[in-house]
Amino acid sequence: MQVLAAGAVWQTIWAIFLAVFILLAMITIHEFGHYIAGKIFKFKINEFAIGFGPAFFKKRKKNGELFSIRAIPLGGYCAFEGEDKEDNHIDSFNHKKPWQRIIVLFAGASMNYLFAVLLIIIAFCAFGQTKLYIGDVQQAENAIEYSLQKGDVLLKCGNKNLFMVQDLMTALENKKAGDRVTFTLSREVESGRQIIEQVVQLRKDTNFKNVADVNLLWESLGIVKTVEGTYSIYSTSYKGYNILQNIGNSFLYSFQLAGSVFKVLGQLLTGHLSITAVGGPITTIKLTSQIASRGIQQFLEISAYIGVNLAVFNLLPIPALDGSRILFTLLEWIRKKPLNRKLEAILHTIGLVLLLGFAVLVDILQLF
Repeated sequence: MQVLAAGAVWQTIWAIFLAVFILLAMITIHEFGHYIAGKIFKFKINEFAIGFGPAFFKKRKKNGELFSIRAIPLGGYCAFEGEDKEDNHIDSFNHKKPWQRIIVLFAGASMNYLFAVLLIIIAFCAFGQTKLYIGDVQQAENAIEYSLQKGDVLLKCGNKNLFMVQDLMTALENKKAGDRVTFTLSREVESGRQIIEQVVQLRKDTNFKNVADVNLLWESLGIVKTVEGTYSIYSTSYKGYNILQNIGNSFLYSFQLAGSVFKVLGQLLTGHLSITAVGGPITTIKLTSQIASRGIQQFLEISAYIGVNLAVFNLLPIPALDGSRILFTLLEWIRKKPLNRKLEAILHTIGLVLLLGFAVLVDILQLF
């Protein structure tokens, strides 16, 4: 019993380590994007830090740049000279041309996005694409020929590629019971698996309340509900694509991931999605650890998911994020003069405090 308990503890520790590693790696890659772009345009960089808080490792380069590894592995930064103040030194951040600053600010999110696409390509080519696998279907008495079958792997709904559940919800949104939609799927037949088109008649109206209304989705397709209360639909790895298709689908999937971020944010702002449906750092680490510890494919996919989310979120025009800094720089470029640097710094500080407060709040709400 003690051996089993110790094994469970180490498994939990390992899962948490993987989650923290993914978050730290993605943040470091983000800051490295800023760093590389800054070096190209000869910005003066004071420090490149992995993590935040007290430093337990420091090394200063001959050009004066400080590289540090800090105690709290949930952040990082690339500190440019004169970033939040007026500085007339030729190599300081705010002395550089606006278009150069915009590229440097945009480079962090770009690096996250490109790295995420690379991870998706590796996952798709090595393990196949994650698709929905039909476990069991309640056959409709009056429309048996217009039904999914046990063992079907869903590839497309209409012309929409299905990479995740939200893609299927988007394809079926606001349809009526009795409507017929065409699926492209992989089905087991006597000669082996074949790609076929199957017309499916919906069992229920699909007026989804929000992205979390998946039960209605499964019921509209006639998916059987198990005795445990879940629905008989699962994830599977599908290897029916060649390398060029995998590469193309990797970019399509990344676009779908980015779009899903905007959809969730939109539903949060309009009140269609509860704030309890999202989580802060603790919830993120918890869910990431659960997924990443299942295998290499899941590790790659959750890393890519976080990378795309980090890229999109950082480009939002919220004070303290790169998106707002880009917006302020654009305004300076248009006006031919900067906004008040002190006021801008205050706004970024307020934005950071509010973001941290929001992150803590959504984690607390997960407890209720």
